[in-house]
Amino acid sequence: MASKEDILNKIQILITHHFATPEEAYRYFDKDSDGKLKREEIIELLKKAEINGFIRGIVANKLIEGYDRSGDEYVDWEEFKAAISKIAKES
Repeated sequence: MASKEDILNKIQILITHHFATPEEAYRYFDKDSDGKLKREEIIELLKKAEINGFIRGIVANKLIEGYDRSGDEYVDWEEFKAAISKIAKES
């Protein structure tokens, strides 16, 4: 199983190499443009970051648990920005 650091690194690589800004990445994965990333949208992000299919669901749940400050079980733009900032510092 991939380590937390490996997963965070893959997410960072995806965002920095495939999108001009984190906001562009967020808009890309927010398929219904409601301003919130749902579990399924986060799983798509993890798929594009080449996270193993077996653990995508687990990782998506952990990301929501770790970064959903509002408690609505979604990741909004402000929460995503905070997550990306933390990932960049840890990489």
